[in-house]
Amino acid sequence: MTIGFSSRAASTACAFCVAGVLALGSSAAAAPTAADPAQPGAPGEAGSPGAAIPRPALLYRSGTQVRPRRGAPEVPDVSALSWLVSDAESGEVLAASNAHRALPPASTLKTLFALTVLPVLPGELQHRVSPEELTGIGPGSSLVGVAEGHTYRISDLWRGVFLNSGNDAVHVLAHLSGGWDATAGRMQAKARSLGALDTHVRSPDGYDTPGQVSSAYDLTVFGREGLRNPDFARYCATAEAQFPGDGDGSYGIANTNRLLTGADGVEAYPGLIGIKNGYTSNAGNTLVAAARRGGRTLVVTVMNPQAGGGFTVYEEARKLLDWGFAAAGHVDPVGSLDALRARPGPHPRSGPAAASTPPPAPGHGPSMRSTASPAPSDRSVPPTRSAPAAASASAATLRADVGGDGGGWSEAGLVVGAAALGGAAMALVLRLASRGNSGR
Repeated sequence: MTIGFSSRAASTACAFCVAGVLALGSSAAAAPTAADPAQPGAPGEAGSPGAAIPRPALLYRSGTQVRPRRGAPEVPDVSALSWLVSDAESGEVLAASNAHRALPPASTLKTLFALTVLPVLPGELQHRVSPEELTGIGPGSSLVGVAEGHTYRISDLWRGVFLNSGNDAVHVLAHLSGGWDATAGRMQAKARSLGALDTHVRSPDGYDTPGQVSSAYDLTVFGREGLRNPDFARYCATAEAQFPGDGDGSYGIANTNRLLTGADGVEAYPGLIGIKNGYTSNAGNTLVAAARRGGRTLVVTVMNPQAGGGFTVYEEARKLLDWGFAAAGHVDPVGSLDALRARPGPHPRSGPAAASTPPPAPGHGPSMRSTASPAPSDRSVPPTRSAPAAASASAATLRADVGGDGGGWSEAGLVVGAAALGGAAMALVLRLASRGNSGR
């Protein structure tokens, strides 16, 4: 039997199709779209209430990035190749210039070294230094005076790292934490886990090495993270200390961060709480500095000023700190120090730092053997899921919200709804047509 369609049935089908298309088009048009934060009128535009933090891509742009509100102070003119001003508590980046430019870090890389090694080498332990632990120190390295055969408290060695930037102290501590190359690998993993993706570690002490780079963004991440560790915060804020010498004697050492000590004609910055400076012929002068004022803490990084002498890095950091405190409430953030940080997935999984090989027990001194089990490789076979779980996971991959902000109908939902509407319409039309033919 041949089923025919009346003109009324065809018209009804067309009406349903047009209604479905209009519904889909109007929903998609009404859905919010993600705006470029750099464009006028974008959500979180400078000066708007409740400004949102822009996407990480903004800080990858060259040049100075700042989003001033009305009445904001002018960003100071500095000559550094790269710099960044951030709020330590919130992680908001207040302003930056070439934030992700890869540059040699010099001894500011020791911030990452401390973040990686401090947790496994508590200061109260003692260690007798062996000759092999002092081999391989680069020519022209800054030294605190570690001597083979001498017994030191680990805390003494850490003060040698933070105050004198002693590469000899770094070599001994790296040996105790598993060896030079293993420490570099763990530092690299730590950087990735913190979202510091510009950093490539070749020499844990920051000594000029081909391929070793970091960025103002990454170094600020390290400095901010370090302030959360009480030992790190205490060491980096120490201006002067005694270091063990021959026999039972000792000698004084002073922090080379002039913005902290006020040495060599550099005026100490009020409220400065440390962190780390550095210099090599390749990196120039570098500095990560933190200061607290009125209950607010800022972290500033300055890399390789191009004007003035060797102390220009301190004066440019001073200008940026002054600006950061004055700009409170008058600028909207241009990024976040947490934006690239590794986040846990829906299933328990080891991060990059945990996946690194735990440091073996050193051949000399206190045992630092880790009892942690090795993390599974990312290439391991994924766990078997039950059918409901797999279906749920598949559905989750389809929930791409229009506009990307989690509001409104999902694109998948709109498509499925339109398909269901069309299918129902066709079924109704066919049924009406069938009834019409059977009644003839």
